[in-house]
Amino acid sequence: MYTLKKSLGQHFLRDENICRKIIDALQEQPFDRLLEVGPGGGALTKYLLELPGIDFRAVELDAEKVQFLEATYPALKGKLIHRSFLDIDCPFEQAFTLVGNFPYNISTQILFKVLEWEHQVERVIGMFQKEVAQRVAAAPGSKVYGVISVLVQAWYEVQYLFDVPPGCFNPPPKVMSGVIALVPRKVVPVMRSRRDFFLLVKTAFNQRRKTLRNAVKSLFPPEVLTDEIFQQRAEQLSVADFAALTFKMNGKNG
Repeated sequence: MYTLKKSLGQHFLRDENICRKIIDALQEQPFDRLLEVGPGGGALTKYLLELPGIDFRAVELDAEKVQFLEATYPALKGKLIHRSFLDIDCPFEQAFTLVGNFPYNISTQILFKVLEWEHQVERVIGMFQKEVAQRVAAAPGSKVYGVISVLVQAWYEVQYLFDVPPGCFNPPPKVMSGVIALVPRKVVPVMRSRRDFFLLVKTAFNQRRKTLRNAVKSLFPPEVLTDEIFQQRAEQLSVADFAALTFKMNGKNG
């Protein structure tokens, strides 16, 4: 068998009903290539390997789990990438789907990696700590709407699918989990540049209790800051609002 490593944020899914619900959600749209992040003990992997005609790969950092998976599921030979997901190059040249019970200690970083690859990631079905899943799916005006909400929603439509209670895992985490789906937006809001957009969103939410006028004044010419939109707080602005504002930013930002 294998041991669980707290340092890697390991909580392994053991509830077969939840596994099947994730597989069902995954199969709602067709795909040809699939990457599983953090297969761990193989709870999802055993189902994923059964999907016909799929170019399947999995990325796992823990050497002990790699050995266990290869011994338990011989079909995985040659399909396992023994590295951190955060350190790998894009595993496919063409578009692919991403699935996983994501390690909670790097879940936000996983989403930033997805954004780096957004031209190729055609869909994500991922399990996160519920609080993170809710943040990613949050709408403007919500208390949990923030940087990750805006950045992900600029490129993806987010759907909160279902909750997963602690008892579905070994060991049980101290928090609820949630599964969300990300599907690329048909139209990405027009922005001056990705860099300006990221800078504006991060700066605006860095002091979220302040009005935008005070939070982002370093990024705009003084005459632009007189616009009424700057009387609002960051959480009141839509993704489209942030994108439009990038065209009014100083030319020398960053």
